[in-house]
Amino acid sequence: MAASAIPKTVWVLGVVSLLMDVSSEMVQTLLPFYLVSGLGASALFVGFIEGLSVAVATVTKLFSGIFADRMAQRKPLAVLGYGLGAVSKLIFPLATSIGWIVAAKAVDRVGKGIRGTPRDALIADVTPPHLRGASFGLRKSLDTVGGFLGPLAAIGLMIVLGGDVLAIYWIAVVPAFLAVLLLIVGVREPKAPFRAGAGGPPRLADILRLNGAVWLVIAAASLLTLARFSEAFLLLKSQEAGFAPAWIPITMVIMHAVYGLTAYPVGRLSDRIGRSGLLLGSLVVLVAAYLVLAAAQSVGLFLAGIVLWGLHMGLSQGLLATLIADTAPKSLKGTAFGVFNLMTGLTVLVGNVAAGWLWDAHGSGATFLAGAGLSAVTILVAAPMLLAVRAKPAA
Repeated sequence: MAASAIPKTVWVLGVVSLLMDVSSEMVQTLLPFYLVSGLGASALFVGFIEGLSVAVATVTKLFSGIFADRMAQRKPLAVLGYGLGAVSKLIFPLATSIGWIVAAKAVDRVGKGIRGTPRDALIADVTPPHLRGASFGLRKSLDTVGGFLGPLAAIGLMIVLGGDVLAIYWIAVVPAFLAVLLLIVGVREPKAPFRAGAGGPPRLADILRLNGAVWLVIAAASLLTLARFSEAFLLLKSQEAGFAPAWIPITMVIMHAVYGLTAYPVGRLSDRIGRSGLLLGSLVVLVAAYLVLAAAQSVGLFLAGIVLWGLHMGLSQGLLATLIADTAPKSLKGTAFGVFNLMTGLTVLVGNVAAGWLWDAHGSGATFLAGAGLSAVTILVAAPMLLAVRAKPAA
């Protein structure tokens, strides 16, 4: 199926994600280095702040999803979320302490939590079942183009500006606000809501109405997320592998390039052969990535691990969202995405804090070996869950 068949709304939301990701990656790829070298934070604290940031976002996504199902439109919540993300970018260059960084991350993650669920639910609303894998894959691919361009911009600006991180943070404000503007003028929702019962009061009890297939997907996704640590640890490892500070962002450039090139074709393939087998394959690739990174003491071996990590992301992230869209009832897609993001966010918090503790106590090798072991166990536990979910979406 040609990409031109994908609805315009999906393309616009993909470009919005691209612009916001350019801004976010310009900030995030330099943040672990800035926290450790500039503000004196530990690896444990880096793991904690990364995990806590995701947890804040995902708790917000739960309520955002419930509201998105009950509101007549998804777009206002998405605009609010992207707007908060843009405003948060103004805080980072003003930060003079770890407390300011925590505040900026909190605002950014609340914004991410608000926007992610209605955006994904809107994609599910406007996309026919036979194009869901391709549509979510396209959105992920465009998002990762931003993840490629952002670190690349950070590298160039670090060289041009002589390592002035705060100046780069000011420049990162521009694409964030462009994303909000494009969302406002470029996305139109259908006039009539797709959802039965829209307009009623938000209810947490809607969570109990989710079906068994949705819960299987959420459980499998939570296990997978627990096994995959934050990319912040890849950035810390890049210093051990021999990267100068100005070149640390190349880690995310390469990872997102592989991720972006993989996500869309994998999504299209999943529309034909199903999602579950591809997701299990992504875990095998994650085990390989961890083992290579654990052994990496040179730039070449480290970059091989990064390529494998990006391949894992391309094989998994778009498909998890697609499975939620496949299995959730039409009237509860926002709620399903909200619960999905809440559960995976809580496991991210646990996994990242544990990874930070391992890093401080036993070094990077032990951290990545533990990730490999956990990923191998996840394959065994998650396989029955994923295989129980229908391989092909219902029409």
